[in-house]
Amino acid sequence: MSVKKGWITLYGNWLVGVDIGGTTIKMAFISQEGRIIRKWEIPTNKNENGKHIPSDIAKSINLHLNELGQSKDKLIGIGIGAPGPVNVQEGTIEVAVNLGWDNFPLRDILQQETSLPVVVENDANMAAIGEMWKGAGRGAKNLICITLGTGVGGGIIVNGKLVHGENGAGGEIGHITSLPKDGLICNCGKKGCLETIASATGIVNLAVKELACAEESSGLKEYYNKYQLVTCKQIFDSVKEADKTAMRIIDQVTFNLGFALANLANSLNPQKIVIGGGVSNAGDTLLIPLKEHFAQFTFPRVAEGAELVIATLGNDAGVIGGAWLVKDVLMNKSKGNLAPI
Repeated sequence: MSVKKGWITLYGNWLVGVDIGGTTIKMAFISQEGRIIRKWEIPTNKNENGKHIPSDIAKSINLHLNELGQSKDKLIGIGIGAPGPVNVQEGTIEVAVNLGWDNFPLRDILQQETSLPVVVENDANMAAIGEMWKGAGRGAKNLICITLGTGVGGGIIVNGKLVHGENGAGGEIGHITSLPKDGLICNCGKKGCLETIASATGIVNLAVKELACAEESSGLKEYYNKYQLVTCKQIFDSVKEADKTAMRIIDQVTFNLGFALANLANSLNPQKIVIGGGVSNAGDTLLIPLKEHFAQFTFPRVAEGAELVIATLGNDAGVIGGAWLVKDVLMNKSKGNLAPI
């Protein structure tokens, strides 16, 4: 790889995907066809407001290149995702509270550390791109991706391009207001966000509230009464056993999620809506009632074109999306996401 001021000369044929999380950083060398050559993780070092993260990434890339007997000339560039709003023009992370970043110039620092060109993106957007390229959204150019984990993330793709919006906050599906009244306070400061209902945390909170007042006999209620706790997985497993309390909880969750996704779909007319994150591991127990509620609120023509599917890439979605961004921005010479070096 050689980098010259004002333009980029490309050699080699591997792409690097990096997905920064609060606990670990997922990394991979990926072929131009989207095949993972090697993937690994390193701990997320949040000491001193996360300032060591770029150098940790650079050192780890060098280590794995050496183990494979390859030089840096083998690499084309790095596509990296991080939580929070991203200024894609400048390659900065506007704010990432869990990492200690505030207007952090991730692209510039990582380029200095690695001597490689870098594309920076929001982590949920990157997962959406990954699913579009090699996952459940393959072949769709109009796509909504929602990740249901500890929180709720999202990415929107229109005509094959990510929607960033005016200042990098496009696709914040988790912060659609779903309960205008009496909603719980969200981490963003608003009340009643979708994240407070459809995330794993939100589902458990909803379950605790329901179990406290449920009167019918229920295995889930008996467990909660005994241990004073319940997990998201237990709730979905109880649905499979026809537990009435669990079924009522998941009906509330899928009602609100279906309502939010239907309103998005009515605006965007997507081909696919990809459901990812840990909650999506429930599979049809989540998807079947979600489809029913989605259809209830969707304009008929939009419903005909939209397919709801479970994500297939799992934890690899982010790094694969990062690799695609390198292809799109560098190799296809797209403008806007990477400034000249």
